[in-house]
Amino acid sequence: MKTTPRKLMRLLPALAVLVLVAACGTNPVTKKKEIQFVSESQEIKMGQGNYGPARQSQGGDYDLDKELTAYIREVGGKLAAVSDRQLPYEFVLLNESVPNAWAMPGGKIAINRGLLYEMKSEAELAAVLGHEIVHAAARHGAKSMERGVLLQGAILAVGIGTGNSAYSNLYVQGAQVAAQLTATKYGRNAELESDLYGMNYMKKAGYDPRGAIHLQETFVRLSQGQKANAFEALFASHPPSEERVAKNRETAARLGEGGIMGEDTYQKKTAYLRKTKPAYDAHREAVQALAKGDRNTASSKAAQALAIEPREARFVELLGDIDMSAGKFESAVGYYSDAIRLQDNYFKPYVQSGIAFYQLKRKDDAERNLARSIELMPTAPGHYFLGLIREEKGDLKTAMQHYQVAAGSQSEIGQRAAMRYMKHDLPQNRDRYFQTGIQPQADGTLVGLVKNASPVPLTGIKVRMVRVVNNQIVDQTNVVSIAGTLKPGEIGKASMAKVQLQNEEQLRAYRLVVEAANVVE
Repeated sequence: MKTTPRKLMRLLPALAVLVLVAACGTNPVTKKKEIQFVSESQEIKMGQGNYGPARQSQGGDYDLDKELTAYIREVGGKLAAVSDRQLPYEFVLLNESVPNAWAMPGGKIAINRGLLYEMKSEAELAAVLGHEIVHAAARHGAKSMERGVLLQGAILAVGIGTGNSAYSNLYVQGAQVAAQLTATKYGRNAELESDLYGMNYMKKAGYDPRGAIHLQETFVRLSQGQKANAFEALFASHPPSEERVAKNRETAARLGEGGIMGEDTYQKKTAYLRKTKPAYDAHREAVQALAKGDRNTASSKAAQALAIEPREARFVELLGDIDMSAGKFESAVGYYSDAIRLQDNYFKPYVQSGIAFYQLKRKDDAERNLARSIELMPTAPGHYFLGLIREEKGDLKTAMQHYQVAAGSQSEIGQRAAMRYMKHDLPQNRDRYFQTGIQPQADGTLVGLVKNASPVPLTGIKVRMVRVVNNQIVDQTNVVSIAGTLKPGEIGKASMAKVQLQNEEQLRAYRLVVEAANVVE
């Protein structure tokens, strides 16, 4: 049976209803009906695929206290066992001083080293982990993406909020998505749900639910004091409020007091972390000093940090950064190599040493370390320098692939990568980078318009006007230069020829062709 356009229009509302019905499901935690476009298998796949890069973007795993890491997993495991939804839950402790915790779809959960300093008991730790478990179990991250589908027709990655990482604007490809997933901002209802059901999980797992009250009271106090800026990442995604404190008190009263508070246990398990906190404070001051160009203070503070905790790869890596900033590439490579020996699964010393090796003209060593860096965390510097090496070795095809990836970063090195890519691509594919048109003047002159549609400045632009009849060029002008440099988005003009036009159809026969252009380097 033939379906006419009118019949199709009548069918569309019914089809939309069928799609919504097919997408309806029951929330595994709240038991409420809701639209579900993201399946559980998709949630799990997304979490598994982004968990590694997300951890890299937040300082990597903290592995200097194996007992503490096991403790975090033990507490998380108790809560996960009583959750309303069984997922492949994982819990990691990240080597990041910014106080924060986050959950990805599929049950991938992380807590930062910096947040552990602020808690006093195992029950408070359980409150944090239980809260994050609910975000995953109740599909809060998945629902955020589904709202994007309904409102915009696509899932959009909208930038990166990754604490204070120096590489935060240099991530490319999937690393950008991973970093964005850790910065998801949940609404008021999702936060209240996570508090409520997280406290239920605490009670079922044997914890005193009052730990959640104490935790929120601490956060409210910190949000109103001098420490508010330190908690910016946490408060942006999990805003504290007196309302949450009051709701938690109501929930605790309903659940009943009693259970593990675990103050002594928590203090014992975190004793080494708290003992070494001055080292990380000194490291933070060193990083700040280096950012201001004060290498002497940076070196002094880095040495102070290492005296307290000589096993910390981040501190040794910083010594490499200090020498790198002074152009001491040989010694910088030594420090980065030491950092890799201390912890071989973090991207930054690989990419930094790769750049230093490149400056030393040790291209094979550079390529090896840069390749390892992008396996761990795709970055614009990693891909850009790999592109340079491949180009210098005569493998332009692979070099262009690296430049294209690096150009996805909104950064200076991303701009440089875009320029190198265009330098090679522009001569063969000029039409990709220009929009052209013909504009008639009152005196019969046809003016050629050329717009720079590329992301970089272009110069040496030369154009020719042609007349096309039956897809054949029947006439053309001499080449004319567009004066100066066109920045991205700018339009250049050039008078081409005087033509007696009888109608608009004749005008459409004339086209402007870009014959030459160069990237401004």
